[in-house]
Amino acid sequence: MIRISLLLIAFTFLSCGSNTDKSKEVSKEDTVAEKLSDEQLLDAVQKQTFKYFWDYAEPNSGLARERYHPDGVYPENDANIVTTGGSGFGLMAIVSGMSQGYVTKEQGVERLNKIADFLAKADRFYGAWPHWIDGNTGKVKPFGTKDNGGDLVETSFLVAGMITVREYLKEGSENEKAVAQKYDALWKGVDWKWYTNNKNVLYWHWSPNYKWQMNFALEGYNECLITYVMAASSPTHAIDAKAYHEGWARSGGIVSAKTKYNTPLILKHNGAEEMGGPLFWAHYSYLGLDPNQLSDKYADYWKLNVNQVKINYEYCVENPGKFEGYGPDYWGLTASYSRNNDGSVGYDAHMPSNDKGVISPTAAVSSIVYSPKESLALIRNLYENHKEETWGNAGFYDAVSLQNKWTAKRYLAIDQGPEVVMIENYRSGLLWKLFMNAPEVKQGLVKLGFKSGKYGF
Repeated sequence: MIRISLLLIAFTFLSCGSNTDKSKEVSKEDTVAEKLSDEQLLDAVQKQTFKYFWDYAEPNSGLARERYHPDGVYPENDANIVTTGGSGFGLMAIVSGMSQGYVTKEQGVERLNKIADFLAKADRFYGAWPHWIDGNTGKVKPFGTKDNGGDLVETSFLVAGMITVREYLKEGSENEKAVAQKYDALWKGVDWKWYTNNKNVLYWHWSPNYKWQMNFALEGYNECLITYVMAASSPTHAIDAKAYHEGWARSGGIVSAKTKYNTPLILKHNGAEEMGGPLFWAHYSYLGLDPNQLSDKYADYWKLNVNQVKINYEYCVENPGKFEGYGPDYWGLTASYSRNNDGSVGYDAHMPSNDKGVISPTAAVSSIVYSPKESLALIRNLYENHKEETWGNAGFYDAVSLQNKWTAKRYLAIDQGPEVVMIENYRSGLLWKLFMNAPEVKQGLVKLGFKSGKYGF
């Protein structure tokens, strides 16, 4: 089943001189842009996209806004609504920003401390945070009528970021160690076991009003692998390995024999068994969890993700829908803002089996670790040939359709975050190293039957 709960989001230059001089300046800048090396180009994208989590964060909490609209027009006046999962990606982005020198370590630690203090006071439900939080009050903002309590999947994305922050700061100054301890205490407060509802599977939601009525068992394969890893890694409220094997892996039913473009899918993609799901499934769980040389009895996770990206890419190159622009330098289908048939803006999980002619830049950009050549081709094409319509003050806009001459000039935390994090992992491997070397993470992975040649277990 595709992640339905994600699909219902409410909705110069400065110069002086003659005109001739200005023309020269524009020509010079164009030339410089065209001549950016791959490393310079990636740095430009990473640095600009980082602004989403720094310059455009929700001001009171310091957390990531659910969405950022540069025009200042928001649905339901929700400019101060923060997203739990996107904020987890944002924590990793802030670590990346400090490492790259986009902000000083002192600035980063100050922001991280502010975030930790806010989260400590925010609404929690058996330790899990809700999907959306009011950035002014810390109170839950319902994601849906019955989705007004704990969201375990979003919490797992947040917790992965917390562990990454802790590992980055734990050997630092006294102030840095103090912030690291705050994040350590926060993640240890999540009662993962509660969210099994006394069964051998994890459940996505629990509400103080509706209890278990959402009834969304986490069964693979989709973006939720990290939820089981975090639940098994908890030193305070760990789940039994049976929940992973019987619930997530469906007692082996997760394995797929399907192939597309002569490429094995390896695992059954829920609701997308023929050609694979939206590409965020290859991103969200793997921002900290390093799939390199990572395997269990169900899959080699590097091959799993590389293959999903390859199928997505090959589909776009084949372009059965004959959409304008699709090809080796214009590809990538995942969940993002979308253009409805009536021309209105919505949200959709784009994938080969649900292609509306909308390319989401995060799909290819965040796949840089799996498909560097193909991802760089998309990045360079957008940056050099379509910059005016696709590039804004927080990086590439969320979605574009050359077919319809349309761009969603908006941003979502869950799309911008993986871009920053995966570019960092491609450039340095930093966030993978921090997360994977956390002792609890190693113990949790071993408990579930994982092996990693890269990290020695």
